[in-house]
Amino acid sequence: MSLFDAAFYEPDDMLAHPRHLAMQPVLARLVHQVRAIDSAEAGFEFQRDLLDRLLDVEKDQHELKRAAERVKRGKPVQRDAPEPQSGRDPVEEATWRFEHAVCERLTRQLRSVGDALAWRAFGFHRPFILALSRNQFAGPMYGKIGLAAERDYAERAFKESGHFALLHDLTNCLRIGDITVWDEINPPHTDEIKTNPHAKRSAQLRRINEARAAILDGGPLPGTNTAERLHDLDLPLRTHMDMLRAAVGRAAVDGVHAIVVPGTRALAVVDQHACTRLGLSSEQFNHRFQEVFGAALASAGIASRREDHNWHATTLDSTARDPLRVPWANYPLDPALCARIIGDYVIFTVETSGPLLTRLLRAAGLDAHWIRPPGPRAPQPGEVFMEIHHQDQLQARLLPGGMTMTPGWTLQMAPSELDRYLLELLQPGTWIAGIRHLLAERQVGWPWPHFKDEHEVWV
Repeated sequence: MSLFDAAFYEPDDMLAHPRHLAMQPVLARLVHQVRAIDSAEAGFEFQRDLLDRLLDVEKDQHELKRAAERVKRGKPVQRDAPEPQSGRDPVEEATWRFEHAVCERLTRQLRSVGDALAWRAFGFHRPFILALSRNQFAGPMYGKIGLAAERDYAERAFKESGHFALLHDLTNCLRIGDITVWDEINPPHTDEIKTNPHAKRSAQLRRINEARAAILDGGPLPGTNTAERLHDLDLPLRTHMDMLRAAVGRAAVDGVHAIVVPGTRALAVVDQHACTRLGLSSEQFNHRFQEVFGAALASAGIASRREDHNWHATTLDSTARDPLRVPWANYPLDPALCARIIGDYVIFTVETSGPLLTRLLRAAGLDAHWIRPPGPRAPQPGEVFMEIHHQDQLQARLLPGGMTMTPGWTLQMAPSELDRYLLELLQPGTWIAGIRHLLAERQVGWPWPHFKDEHEVWV
């Protein structure tokens, strides 16, 4: 929920809004279509349709914001303002703020399908996403000065050469460069589209080159820290997506379902439609959720001192916010179900205990320590949650005064890696093997690891 609109509606109001409900079958159809893309022509046509849909919603979003500002100043709304569909009083500023919030949510939902298109176009090779996501979000496409030039570039690439060109602003995850082109021979080529051919080389072009060098040549990732580099684990990605599918199926019947996931985790799934069908009041839902999820947490051994030590990741209102997350449309689930996750009609949450997670790693022979201070608070930029040490006893050296120095390595884990372990439901053996691989490499720096064969997991 954006801070701009958070005071003007309740979460249930969003889910019941006609615009929001009408987007569900559209999303399901788009997810089905993006999975069926098998040619540059299919990709070009799909992108054109998705772009038109996004621009329509962004135009309404822009006009709704104008209307809200006019009402706030005591003026009548502009003549071409979209009609409010919530049934609320149009003379109230809150009505227009709410309508704006709905459109903001819908633009993110459509961009999440754009993210799915990007992942598919890159063959689910995560390094492209990790490298090209390292910028701030560019903002709406509606009203963008260079949009016409970018659309023309994509059209010419297809019609003249038969190549697919992906518009980055149609996504949330591609934030460096304007467009990427696939020619079926060379690696994907990212470029900046200039409206002024005489303009000087920009900082964006420099970041494009940095991203390309990071992916193809092992150079540093774009940014100020030259120690940040991609790291190929050369290990297959293995997950517990089968458990997610089963839990989602049960939640569709029971409204709420929770299970224990191997690796010191508990998974809870909420199906909003099922809860409504069962006639659960807010109080009844809260009671059932606490009871069902609490039982799973207890079975997983992570129910004690949750506020101090536990960490969770959730799909709730997170669509197209974090460019590092795999889009929900790529999860191996039915397209209609993916649409419900995108729209928050189905929500899943995965929780773990930091200290108990380190015990799991210690049992595997890793010297792990949970260093995040106790208490519920948002993570700070650059914060480290866990440290995993490796010492080489064979190289211990005796120092003056009877002290011994043992050279060693420390792997620091940030929230983004823990988020991936939770929401992607990595199998513990896969996760631990990846950690061992990083420690064994003994490379000084900030590795961004990725597994191989991800196309076998994501759709």
